[in-house]
Amino acid sequence: MSHRPSTLGELKESGYQPVSVKTEMRRNLVRRLQEGQELFPGILGYDETVIPQVVNGILAKHDMLFLGLRGQGKTRMLRMLNQFLDEAIPVVEGSEIHDDPIDPLSKYSRDLIQERGDDTPVVWVGREDRYLEKLATPDVTIADLIGEVDLIKHAEGRHLSSEDVMHFGLIPRAHRGIFCMNELPDLSPKIQVGLFNVLEERDIQIRGFTVRLPLDICMVFSANPEDYTNRGRIVTPLKDRIGTVVRTHYPLERELGIQILEEEAWTQRDGQPVFVPHFIKEIVEETSRLARTSPHVNQASGVSVRMSISNFETVVSHAEQRALRNGDSSAVARVSDLYWMAASSRGKIELGLSEDTGDEDILILRLIEEAVKNVFDQSLTPKRFSNVVEFFNSGNQVKFDPDHSAEEFLNELGQVRGFLDQIRQITSELVPEIPSQEMNSRAEAAVAELILDGLYAHNRLNRRLKFGQFVYGD
Repeated sequence: MSHRPSTLGELKESGYQPVSVKTEMRRNLVRRLQEGQELFPGILGYDETVIPQVVNGILAKHDMLFLGLRGQGKTRMLRMLNQFLDEAIPVVEGSEIHDDPIDPLSKYSRDLIQERGDDTPVVWVGREDRYLEKLATPDVTIADLIGEVDLIKHAEGRHLSSEDVMHFGLIPRAHRGIFCMNELPDLSPKIQVGLFNVLEERDIQIRGFTVRLPLDICMVFSANPEDYTNRGRIVTPLKDRIGTVVRTHYPLERELGIQILEEEAWTQRDGQPVFVPHFIKEIVEETSRLARTSPHVNQASGVSVRMSISNFETVVSHAEQRALRNGDSSAVARVSDLYWMAASSRGKIELGLSEDTGDEDILILRLIEEAVKNVFDQSLTPKRFSNVVEFFNSGNQVKFDPDHSAEEFLNELGQVRGFLDQIRQITSELVPEIPSQEMNSRAEAAVAELILDGLYAHNRLNRRLKFGQFVYGD
């Protein structure tokens, strides 16, 4: 409407007709589908799997449960459902539960309309205020969700049997909107039972009052499949009342995971710009993918996408730190930066058998080494570097401090016959997108570390850490 009515009389004259929230969501979704609009901007990898399930649920006017492991974007998608609501809806001014002026539910709104008629003031509520979310915790009560008798109102002189003494909980306050319960299995079974009427009969009862509030609400939930299937912590009658269960998943391809971490990670640092070669991004994402298949990791808990994002930010940070210490105007991330990812990986994987902190760090380092090997094998082979292997097999060593400049590292490698020429050639193959000429040597150092660590992963040479230095060779 170009002019939004401010009274009940104006609203009637405008021809406004109330519709249910699920009809409203369906109508707006249909329009967006017909116009070819993007439904969930910023959500990657779900176009052919998850999003069609959500679309079907909205078209069917279902309540929905988003079922998936941690870090799969469940909450983010749930919070985006409000985009399918109208831009704004009319509400009786002062109503706690967003009463429709044409069809009010609460006693407050009914009394106000009876008193003032067509002069009843109307306000407009935006879609952002029509989405309410609650994290399920064991201390959540029915009073929090449904409501309670407000003894303060009773003390003010209102009769205990009157609706005026009610204090509405979160669910009634989500009337004509979306209510989300995150981590539903963590809600105690007794409280879950309290949701039966809301899901099936669409009404609430507070302290046995003989009052029925037929709520208009879309209920959505999130849960971990481990809780849902094995522990049985969602009571069966409640599961039966949820229309659509949407299964989420981790990125199916490594490149998609890289795209997600590029968009989500904070990499635009003040001061020194940091360039991250693509093969470094591949190793970061491959580390998370390996953790999701490792027998040492509790797969029922999952390995969040947040692990890749945090690890990527750590790699960028250590490259930035090296540039700051050496007075460089820019930085290039290297393989040695990856070994600082242990700090940002801790707590994001749950070991299957051992609970020792040291075991977690050992596993993370092994996953990084395996990821380096896999990325090395994509485009390089140990046979290509027989001269390097021969150099180290002859009893030679190369020592370098990963926090020192790239030029110092490359000078150390100059003693290996033909190795610098190989590094330059491979850098042009693997890192064709170097932003500036001054980053060339730093990109070459990154490639050199990939080669040396790849050869180490293939047991072609030894590597150890000694007094903060990497020592390659015997």
